[in-house]
Amino acid sequence: MRLSTRFIFAFLSLFPLGTLLSGAGSNIVIILVDDMGYGDLGCYNQDSKIPTPHIDQLASEGMRFRDAHAPGPLCHMSRYGLMTGRYPFRIDVGVWPQLPLIAEGQMTIASLLKAQGYRTSMVGKWHLGFKENGYENPLPGGPIDCGFDTYFGIRASTDIPPYFYIRDDMAISPPTEFIEQRQSEGWTNIQGEFWREGGIAPGLELKDVLPRFTNEAIEVIEDHARIGGRNKEPLMLYLAYPAPHTPWLPSPEFVGKSGASMYGDFLMMVDSEIGRVLSSLDQTEMAEDTMVIFTSDNGPVWYDSDVERFDHDSSGGLRGMKSDAWEAGHRMPFIVRWPGEVKKGSVSDHLVCFTDLLATFADIHDVKIPKAVGPDSFSFLPALKQRKPRKTPIRETFVMKSGSGGLMTIRSGDWKFIEGQGSGGFSGRVRGSDPLAVKARAEAAQELKESEPEAQLYNLSEDIGETINLFDDNPEIVSELRREMNYIVTSGSSR
Repeated sequence: MRLSTRFIFAFLSLFPLGTLLSGAGSNIVIILVDDMGYGDLGCYNQDSKIPTPHIDQLASEGMRFRDAHAPGPLCHMSRYGLMTGRYPFRIDVGVWPQLPLIAEGQMTIASLLKAQGYRTSMVGKWHLGFKENGYENPLPGGPIDCGFDTYFGIRASTDIPPYFYIRDDMAISPPTEFIEQRQSEGWTNIQGEFWREGGIAPGLELKDVLPRFTNEAIEVIEDHARIGGRNKEPLMLYLAYPAPHTPWLPSPEFVGKSGASMYGDFLMMVDSEIGRVLSSLDQTEMAEDTMVIFTSDNGPVWYDSDVERFDHDSSGGLRGMKSDAWEAGHRMPFIVRWPGEVKKGSVSDHLVCFTDLLATFADIHDVKIPKAVGPDSFSFLPALKQRKPRKTPIRETFVMKSGSGGLMTIRSGDWKFIEGQGSGGFSGRVRGSDPLAVKARAEAAQELKESEPEAQLYNLSEDIGETINLFDDNPEIVSELRREMNYIVTSGSSR
Protein backbone atom coordinates (compact mmCIF):
# COMPACT_ATOMS: atom_id res chain seq x y z
CA MET A 1 0.00 0.00 0.00
CA ARG A 2 1.41 3.39 -1.01
CA LEU A 3 1.43 6.01 1.78
CA SER A 4 0.28 9.50 0.90
CA THR A 5 2.75 12.38 1.04
CA ARG A 6 0.52 14.13 3.58
CA PHE A 7 0.66 11.10 5.87
CA ILE A 8 4.47 10.88 5.59
CA PHE A 9 4.91 14.55 6.52
CA ALA A 10 2.45 14.18 9.39
CA PHE A 11 4.46 11.23 10.69
CA LEU A 12 7.80 13.04 10.35
CA SER A 13 6.46 16.08 12.18
CA LEU A 14 6.14 13.99 15.35
CA PHE A 15 9.94 13.68 15.63
CA PRO A 16 12.65 16.35 15.94
CA LEU A 17 15.08 16.39 13.03
CA GLY A 18 17.97 15.62 15.38
CA THR A 19 16.25 12.48 16.60
CA LEU A 20 15.76 11.19 13.07
CA LEU A 21 19.38 11.89 12.18
CA SER A 22 20.74 10.28 15.33
CA GLY A 23 18.82 7.05 14.70
CA ALA A 24 21.32 6.32 11.95
CA GLY A 25 24.08 8.39 13.54
CA SER A 26 27.53 7.44 14.69
CA ASN A 27 28.33 6.15 18.14
CA ILE A 28 30.50 8.50 20.19
CA VAL A 29 33.24 7.38 22.60
CA ILE A 30 35.09 10.09 24.55
CA ILE A 31 38.27 8.92 26.30
CA LEU A 32 39.67 11.43 28.78
CA VAL A 33 42.91 10.62 30.55
CA ASP A 34 44.26 12.53 33.55
CA ASP A 35 47.43 14.64 33.93
CA MET A 36 49.07 13.55 30.66
CA GLY A 37 51.40 15.97 28.90
CA TYR A 38 51.44 17.27 25.34
CA GLY A 39 54.81 15.59 24.79
CA ASP A 40 54.10 12.16 26.26
CA LEU A 41 52.70 10.56 23.12
CA GLY A 42 54.87 9.44 20.26
CA CYS A 43 52.46 10.97 17.76
CA TYR A 44 53.09 14.40 19.32
CA ASN A 45 56.74 14.01 20.31
CA GLN A 46 59.08 11.75 18.37
CA ASP A 47 61.57 11.96 21.24
CA SER A 48 59.11 10.65 23.85
CA LYS A 49 60.54 7.95 26.09
CA ILE A 50 57.13 6.38 26.59
CA PRO A 51 55.78 3.85 24.04
CA THR A 52 52.10 4.57 23.32
CA PRO A 53 51.28 2.37 20.30
CA HIS A 54 47.50 2.28 20.69
CA ILE A 55 47.00 6.04 20.98
CA ASP A 56 49.52 6.61 18.19
CA GLN A 57 47.53 4.20 16.01
CA LEU A 58 44.36 6.12 16.83
CA ALA A 59 46.05 9.30 15.58
CA SER A 60 47.17 7.59 12.37
CA GLU A 61 43.56 6.60 11.72
CA GLY A 62 42.09 10.03 12.44
CA MET A 63 42.84 13.71 12.92
CA ARG A 64 45.43 15.08 15.33
CA PHE A 65 44.81 18.62 16.65
CA ARG A 66 47.87 20.69 17.59
CA ASP A 67 46.09 23.70 19.11
CA ALA A 68 43.49 22.15 21.43
CA HIS A 69 43.02 23.39 24.99
CA ALA A 70 41.47 22.33 28.26
CA PRO A 71 39.08 25.02 29.56
CA GLY A 72 41.02 25.01 32.83
CA PRO A 73 44.38 23.48 33.85
CA LEU A 74 42.97 21.42 36.74
CA CYS A 75 40.77 18.31 36.79
CA HIS A 76 37.42 19.72 37.92
CA MET A 77 37.75 22.92 35.89
CA SER A 78 38.50 21.01 32.70
CA ARG A 79 35.67 18.50 33.17
CA TYR A 80 33.09 21.20 33.86
CA GLY A 81 33.87 22.92 30.57
CA LEU A 82 33.89 19.64 28.65
CA MET A 83 30.46 18.65 29.97
CA THR A 84 28.68 22.02 29.72
CA GLY A 85 30.25 24.13 26.98
CA ARG A 86 30.81 26.85 29.57
CA TYR A 87 34.09 28.26 30.84
CA PRO A 88 34.74 27.09 34.42
CA PHE A 89 35.80 30.56 35.60
CA ARG A 90 32.10 31.52 35.37
CA ILE A 91 31.26 29.50 38.51
CA ASP A 92 32.81 28.71 41.88
CA VAL A 93 34.45 25.38 41.07
CA GLY A 94 35.76 25.12 44.63
CA VAL A 95 32.46 23.80 46.02
CA TRP A 96 32.81 20.41 44.29
CA PRO A 97 33.68 18.42 47.47
CA GLN A 98 30.16 18.98 48.85
CA LEU A 99 27.98 20.27 46.00
CA PRO A 100 27.46 19.58 42.28
CA LEU A 101 29.10 22.03 39.87
CA ILE A 102 26.52 21.36 37.15
CA ALA A 103 23.21 23.06 37.90
CA GLU A 104 19.96 21.12 37.86
CA GLY A 105 18.54 21.12 34.33
CA GLN A 106 21.74 22.52 32.76
CA MET A 107 22.34 21.05 29.32
CA THR A 108 25.37 18.78 29.00
CA ILE A 109 26.86 16.81 26.14
CA ALA A 110 25.11 13.76 27.62
CA SER A 111 21.64 15.32 27.90
CA LEU A 112 21.99 16.80 24.40
CA LEU A 113 22.81 13.43 22.87
CA LYS A 114 20.23 11.60 24.99
CA ALA A 115 17.57 13.91 23.52
CA GLN A 116 18.77 12.84 20.08
CA GLY A 117 18.10 9.18 20.81
CA TYR A 118 21.47 8.08 22.23
CA ARG A 119 22.01 5.59 25.01
CA THR A 120 24.39 7.49 27.30
CA SER A 121 26.87 5.91 29.70
CA MET A 122 29.75 7.17 31.77
CA VAL A 123 32.57 5.20 33.34
CA GLY A 124 35.31 6.71 35.49
CA LYS A 125 36.28 9.80 37.39
CA TRP A 126 33.49 12.36 37.87
CA HIS A 127 35.11 15.14 39.96
CA LEU A 128 32.18 17.53 39.40
CA GLY A 129 30.59 17.07 42.78
CA PHE A 130 27.55 15.44 44.32
CA LYS A 131 25.10 16.76 46.86
CA GLU A 132 26.65 14.83 49.71
CA ASN A 133 24.64 13.65 52.70
CA GLY A 134 26.42 10.55 53.87
CA TYR A 135 27.79 7.84 51.61
CA GLU A 136 25.15 5.35 52.67
CA ASN A 137 22.57 7.63 51.00
CA PRO A 138 21.96 8.50 47.33
CA LEU A 139 24.38 10.99 45.72
CA PRO A 140 22.29 13.50 43.72
CA GLY A 141 23.74 15.86 41.13
CA GLY A 142 26.12 13.38 39.53
CA PRO A 143 26.20 11.78 36.07
CA ILE A 144 22.72 10.21 36.37
CA ASP A 145 21.23 13.67 36.93
CA CYS A 146 23.30 15.21 34.12
CA GLY A 147 22.10 13.16 31.15
CA PHE A 148 23.70 9.74 31.59
CA ASP A 149 21.56 6.61 31.65
CA THR A 150 24.20 4.65 33.57
CA TYR A 151 27.30 5.44 35.59
CA PHE A 152 30.09 3.51 37.25
CA GLY A 153 33.02 5.36 38.73
CA ILE A 154 34.64 7.26 41.55
CA ARG A 155 33.97 10.59 43.17
CA ALA A 156 37.32 12.25 42.27
CA SER A 157 40.98 11.26 41.83
CA THR A 158 42.63 8.15 43.23
CA ASP A 159 44.66 10.34 45.58
CA ILE A 160 41.65 12.23 47.03
CA PRO A 161 39.70 10.35 49.70
CA PRO A 162 37.26 8.93 50.42
CA TYR A 163 37.84 6.08 47.98
CA PHE A 164 34.80 4.06 46.88
CA TYR A 165 32.98 2.95 43.74
CA ILE A 166 29.64 4.45 42.73
CA ARG A 167 27.01 2.68 40.63
CA ASP A 168 24.55 5.19 39.17
CA ASP A 169 23.93 7.37 42.28
CA MET A 170 24.79 4.98 45.13
CA ALA A 171 28.05 3.87 46.71
CA ILE A 172 28.52 0.16 46.04
CA SER A 173 30.17 -0.05 49.44
CA PRO A 174 30.61 3.05 51.65
CA PRO A 175 34.17 4.03 52.69
CA THR A 176 34.02 2.59 56.19
CA GLU A 177 37.70 1.61 56.45
CA PHE A 178 40.85 3.77 56.63
CA ILE A 179 43.96 3.98 54.44
CA GLU A 180 47.22 5.66 55.47
CA GLN A 181 48.89 8.28 53.26
CA ARG A 182 51.60 7.06 50.92
CA GLN A 183 54.61 8.83 49.37
CA SER A 184 57.44 7.76 47.08
CA GLU A 185 61.07 8.43 47.90
CA GLY A 186 62.87 10.54 45.32
CA TRP A 187 59.77 12.40 44.13
CA THR A 188 57.93 15.52 45.20
CA ASN A 189 54.92 15.18 47.51
CA ILE A 190 52.50 15.13 44.56
CA GLN A 191 54.28 12.53 42.42
CA GLY A 192 54.98 8.81 42.54
CA GLU A 193 52.78 6.42 44.51
CA PHE A 194 51.18 9.35 46.29
CA TRP A 195 47.75 9.18 47.83
CA ARG A 196 46.18 10.96 50.80
CA GLU A 197 44.96 9.25 53.92
CA GLY A 198 41.25 8.83 54.46
CA GLY A 199 38.24 6.59 54.14
CA ILE A 200 38.20 3.66 51.75
CA ALA A 201 35.63 1.01 50.89
CA PRO A 202 36.35 -2.52 52.18
CA GLY A 203 38.31 -4.53 49.64
CA LEU A 204 39.03 -1.63 47.28
CA GLU A 205 42.60 -1.57 45.95
CA LEU A 206 43.73 1.63 44.24
CA LYS A 207 45.90 -0.36 41.83
CA ASP A 208 42.77 -2.08 40.50
CA VAL A 209 40.81 1.07 39.62
CA LEU A 210 42.26 1.61 36.14
CA PRO A 211 41.66 -1.93 34.79
CA ARG A 212 38.26 -2.05 36.53
CA PHE A 213 37.16 1.00 34.54
CA THR A 214 38.31 -0.64 31.32
CA ASN A 215 36.29 -3.75 32.14
CA GLU A 216 33.21 -1.64 32.85
CA ALA A 217 33.62 0.32 29.59
CA ILE A 218 33.97 -2.90 27.59
CA GLU A 219 30.83 -4.22 29.25
CA VAL A 220 28.95 -1.06 28.18
CA ILE A 221 30.15 -1.51 24.60
CA GLU A 222 29.30 -5.21 24.46
CA ASP A 223 25.92 -4.62 26.06
CA HIS A 224 25.15 -1.96 23.48
CA ALA A 225 26.17 -4.28 20.64
CA ARG A 226 23.68 -6.84 21.95
CA ILE A 227 20.79 -4.52 22.83
CA GLY A 228 21.24 -0.99 21.57
CA GLY A 229 22.54 -2.02 18.18
CA ARG A 230 19.48 -4.18 17.64
CA ASN A 231 17.26 -1.21 18.48
CA LYS A 232 19.31 1.05 16.18
CA GLU A 233 20.16 3.39 19.04
CA PRO A 234 23.61 4.97 18.90
CA LEU A 235 25.83 4.86 21.98
CA MET A 236 27.54 7.75 23.73
CA LEU A 237 30.22 6.53 26.18
CA TYR A 238 32.31 8.93 28.25
CA LEU A 239 35.29 7.05 29.70
CA ALA A 240 37.21 9.21 32.18
CA TYR A 241 40.35 7.46 33.36
CA PRO A 242 41.94 8.71 36.63
CA ALA A 243 45.42 8.08 35.20
CA PRO A 244 48.30 8.76 34.73
CA HIS A 245 47.34 11.05 37.64
CA THR A 246 48.89 9.98 40.95
CA PRO A 247 49.20 7.45 42.42
CA TRP A 248 51.43 6.01 39.68
CA LEU A 249 50.65 2.30 40.01
CA PRO A 250 51.76 0.37 36.90
CA SER A 251 50.98 -3.34 36.93
CA PRO A 252 54.03 -5.65 37.01
CA GLU A 253 54.21 -6.23 33.24
CA PHE A 254 54.90 -2.51 32.67
CA VAL A 255 57.37 -1.83 35.47
CA GLY A 256 60.71 -0.68 34.05
CA LYS A 257 59.48 -0.80 30.44
CA SER A 258 59.48 2.95 29.67
CA GLY A 259 62.30 5.46 29.70
CA ALA A 260 60.45 7.77 32.08
CA SER A 261 60.48 5.80 35.33
CA MET A 262 57.23 4.91 37.12
CA TYR A 263 55.30 7.74 35.45
CA GLY A 264 56.15 6.45 31.99
CA ASP A 265 55.44 2.87 33.02
CA PHE A 266 52.01 3.88 34.29
CA LEU A 267 51.27 5.78 31.10
CA MET A 268 52.20 2.69 29.10
CA MET A 269 49.57 0.84 31.12
CA VAL A 270 47.02 3.57 30.33
CA ASP A 271 47.78 3.17 26.62
CA SER A 272 47.34 -0.60 26.92
CA GLU A 273 43.95 -0.18 28.65
CA ILE A 274 42.82 2.18 25.88
CA GLY A 275 43.92 -0.48 23.42
CA ARG A 276 41.56 -2.93 25.12
CA VAL A 277 38.65 -0.50 24.68
CA LEU A 278 39.46 0.09 21.01
CA SER A 279 39.74 -3.66 20.49
CA SER A 280 36.25 -4.14 21.95
CA LEU A 281 34.89 -1.70 19.36
CA ASP A 282 36.51 -3.85 16.66
CA GLN A 283 35.25 -7.12 18.10
CA THR A 284 31.67 -5.86 18.34
CA GLU A 285 31.90 -4.47 14.78
CA MET A 286 31.17 -0.96 16.09
CA ALA A 287 34.49 0.69 15.20
CA GLU A 288 33.52 1.72 11.67
CA ASP A 289 30.45 3.53 12.99
CA THR A 290 32.02 5.20 16.01
CA MET A 291 33.61 8.60 16.53
CA VAL A 292 36.40 8.24 19.09
CA ILE A 293 37.68 11.39 20.79
CA PHE A 294 40.84 11.15 22.88
CA THR A 295 42.40 13.86 25.05
CA SER A 296 43.78 14.70 28.51
CA ASP A 297 42.19 16.94 31.12
CA ASN A 298 45.25 19.10 31.84
CA GLY A 299 49.03 19.12 31.79
CA PRO A 300 51.44 16.79 33.60
CA VAL A 301 53.10 16.95 37.00
CA TRP A 302 56.61 16.83 35.58
CA TYR A 303 59.28 19.29 36.69
CA ASP A 304 62.37 20.56 34.89
CA SER A 305 64.43 18.34 37.17
CA ASP A 306 62.46 15.33 35.90
CA VAL A 307 63.26 16.28 32.31
CA GLU A 308 66.94 16.41 33.23
CA ARG A 309 66.83 13.09 35.13
CA PHE A 310 65.05 11.04 32.48
CA ASP A 311 65.62 13.02 29.27
CA HIS A 312 61.86 12.94 28.74
CA ASP A 313 59.97 16.19 28.16
CA SER A 314 56.38 15.47 29.16
CA SER A 315 55.40 18.97 27.99
CA GLY A 316 56.87 18.49 24.52
CA GLY A 317 58.68 21.82 24.37
CA LEU A 318 55.86 23.83 25.92
CA ARG A 319 56.43 25.88 29.05
CA GLY A 320 55.06 24.84 32.42
CA MET A 321 52.93 22.01 33.78
CA LYS A 322 49.60 21.25 35.43
CA SER A 323 47.66 24.23 36.85
CA ASP A 324 49.71 26.79 34.88
CA ALA A 325 48.56 29.60 32.65
CA TRP A 326 51.54 28.68 30.47
CA GLU A 327 50.83 26.39 27.51
CA ALA A 328 51.80 23.07 29.05
CA GLY A 329 49.09 23.52 31.65
CA HIS A 330 46.26 23.45 29.13
CA ARG A 331 47.40 22.71 25.54
CA MET A 332 46.47 19.07 25.14
CA PRO A 333 46.83 16.22 22.68
CA PHE A 334 43.43 15.92 21.01
CA ILE A 335 42.65 13.14 18.54
CA VAL A 336 39.44 12.37 16.64
CA ARG A 337 38.95 9.14 14.72
CA TRP A 338 35.72 9.03 12.71
CA PRO A 339 35.80 6.47 9.89
CA GLY A 340 34.41 7.74 6.62
CA GLU A 341 34.12 11.28 7.97
CA VAL A 342 37.61 12.32 9.09
CA LYS A 343 40.64 11.86 6.85
CA LYS A 344 43.15 9.34 8.15
CA GLY A 345 46.47 10.75 9.31
CA SER A 346 45.28 14.34 9.06
CA VAL A 347 46.47 17.25 11.20
CA SER A 348 44.60 20.40 12.20
CA ASP A 349 45.82 23.69 13.66
CA HIS A 350 42.23 24.82 14.27
CA LEU A 351 41.88 26.45 17.72
CA VAL A 352 39.76 24.12 19.88
CA CYS A 353 38.64 24.07 23.51
CA PHE A 354 36.91 21.16 25.27
CA THR A 355 33.88 23.43 25.68
CA ASP A 356 33.41 22.98 21.93
CA LEU A 357 32.16 19.41 22.16
CA LEU A 358 28.61 20.57 22.95
CA ALA A 359 28.27 22.80 19.87
CA THR A 360 30.01 20.24 17.68
CA PHE A 361 27.65 17.43 18.66
CA ALA A 362 24.71 19.80 18.13
CA ASP A 363 26.08 20.71 14.70
CA ILE A 364 26.49 17.06 13.72
CA HIS A 365 22.81 16.45 14.53
CA ASP A 366 21.57 19.76 13.09
CA VAL A 367 20.34 20.89 16.50
CA LYS A 368 20.21 24.60 17.31
CA ILE A 369 21.18 25.14 20.94
CA PRO A 370 19.66 28.10 22.82
CA LYS A 371 21.81 31.19 23.22
CA ALA A 372 22.16 30.74 26.98
CA VAL A 373 23.30 27.12 26.60
CA GLY A 374 26.96 26.34 26.05
CA PRO A 375 27.90 30.05 25.97
CA ASP A 376 31.55 29.26 25.26
CA SER A 377 31.04 26.44 22.77
CA PHE A 378 31.94 26.61 19.07
CA SER A 379 31.52 23.79 16.57
CA PHE A 380 34.73 22.38 15.14
CA LEU A 381 32.84 20.15 12.70
CA PRO A 382 34.18 22.22 9.76
CA ALA A 383 37.72 21.41 10.93
CA LEU A 384 36.89 17.70 11.10
CA LYS A 385 35.42 17.84 7.61
CA GLN A 386 38.29 20.08 6.41
CA ARG A 387 35.92 22.63 4.93
CA LYS A 388 35.13 26.27 5.57
CA PRO A 389 32.26 26.90 8.00
CA ARG A 390 29.04 28.12 6.37
CA LYS A 391 26.61 28.88 9.17
CA THR A 392 28.36 28.39 12.48
CA PRO A 393 30.95 30.83 13.89
CA ILE A 394 34.46 29.53 14.48
CA ARG A 395 36.53 29.92 17.64
CA GLU A 396 38.81 32.95 17.42
CA THR A 397 39.64 33.38 21.12
CA PHE A 398 40.22 31.23 24.16
CA VAL A 399 39.93 32.56 27.74
CA MET A 400 41.03 30.68 30.84
CA LYS A 401 41.81 31.10 34.52
CA SER A 402 44.89 29.37 35.89
CA GLY A 403 44.49 26.72 38.54
CA SER A 404 46.38 28.03 41.56
CA GLY A 405 47.22 31.72 41.18
CA GLY A 406 43.99 32.68 39.42
CA LEU A 407 45.70 34.38 36.46
CA MET A 408 43.23 35.27 33.69
CA THR A 409 44.54 34.44 30.23
CA ILE A 410 43.36 35.17 26.70
CA ARG A 411 44.51 33.73 23.41
CA SER A 412 43.54 35.64 20.29
CA GLY A 413 45.16 34.74 16.99
CA ASP A 414 48.89 34.35 17.54
CA TRP A 415 48.86 36.49 20.68
CA LYS A 416 48.55 35.26 24.24
CA PHE A 417 48.12 37.60 27.21
CA ILE A 418 48.41 36.62 30.89
CA GLU A 419 47.15 39.18 33.42
CA GLY A 420 49.98 38.89 35.94
CA GLN A 421 53.42 37.45 36.63
CA GLY A 422 54.51 33.85 36.90
CA SER A 423 52.79 30.61 36.02
CA GLY A 424 49.65 30.96 38.10
CA GLY A 425 50.04 27.26 38.80
CA PHE A 426 52.44 24.58 39.99
CA SER A 427 55.58 25.74 38.16
CA GLY A 428 58.14 27.45 40.31
CA ARG A 429 56.52 26.43 43.57
CA VAL A 430 58.95 25.22 46.21
CA ARG A 431 57.50 22.10 47.80
CA GLY A 432 57.32 21.57 51.55
CA SER A 433 57.06 23.73 54.65
CA ASP A 434 60.73 23.76 55.63
CA PRO A 435 61.67 27.31 56.85
CA LEU A 436 64.50 27.58 54.33
CA ALA A 437 62.17 26.55 51.50
CA VAL A 438 59.57 29.08 52.61
CA LYS A 439 62.22 31.82 52.73
CA ALA A 440 63.58 30.86 49.30
CA ARG A 441 60.06 30.93 47.85
CA ALA A 442 59.39 34.41 49.24
CA GLU A 443 62.73 35.75 47.97
CA ALA A 444 62.17 34.29 44.49
CA ALA A 445 58.69 35.80 44.31
CA GLN A 446 59.99 39.21 45.32
CA GLU A 447 62.83 39.05 42.80
CA LEU A 448 60.37 38.15 40.04
CA LYS A 449 58.06 41.01 40.98
CA GLU A 450 60.87 43.54 40.84
CA SER A 451 62.55 42.33 37.64
CA GLU A 452 59.65 41.31 35.37
CA PRO A 453 56.86 43.32 33.70
CA GLU A 454 53.53 43.39 35.51
CA ALA A 455 51.95 40.95 33.02
CA GLN A 456 52.87 38.69 30.10
CA LEU A 457 52.43 38.84 26.33
CA TYR A 458 53.69 36.19 23.93
CA ASN A 459 53.54 35.65 20.17
CA LEU A 460 52.96 31.92 19.98
CA SER A 461 53.59 31.71 16.23
CA GLU A 462 57.20 32.74 16.86
CA ASP A 463 57.65 31.64 20.48
CA ILE A 464 55.61 28.55 21.37
CA GLY A 465 57.80 28.07 24.44
CA GLU A 466 56.77 31.48 25.86
CA THR A 467 60.37 32.54 26.44
CA ILE A 468 60.17 36.22 25.36
CA ASN A 469 57.75 38.50 27.20
CA LEU A 470 56.66 41.24 24.78
CA PHE A 471 54.42 43.08 27.25
CA ASP A 472 56.44 46.31 27.47
CA ASP A 473 56.89 46.53 23.68
CA ASN A 474 53.25 46.24 22.61
CA PRO A 475 50.95 48.43 24.74
CA GLU A 476 48.28 48.66 22.02
CA ILE A 477 48.02 44.88 21.67
CA VAL A 478 47.90 44.51 25.45
CA SER A 479 45.12 47.08 25.67
CA GLU A 480 43.07 45.36 22.95
CA LEU A 481 43.48 41.91 24.51
CA ARG A 482 42.53 43.22 27.94
CA ARG A 483 39.41 44.80 26.50
CA GLU A 484 38.47 41.63 24.63
CA MET A 485 39.08 39.41 27.66
CA ASN A 486 37.13 41.65 30.02
CA TYR A 487 34.18 41.67 27.63
CA ILE A 488 34.10 37.87 27.43
CA VAL A 489 34.33 37.55 31.20
CA THR A 490 31.66 40.14 32.04
CA SER A 491 29.22 39.40 29.20
CA GLY A 492 28.75 35.79 30.29
CA SER A 493 29.30 34.44 26.79
CA SER A 494 31.95 34.22 24.11
CA ARG A 495 29.78 32.65 21.40
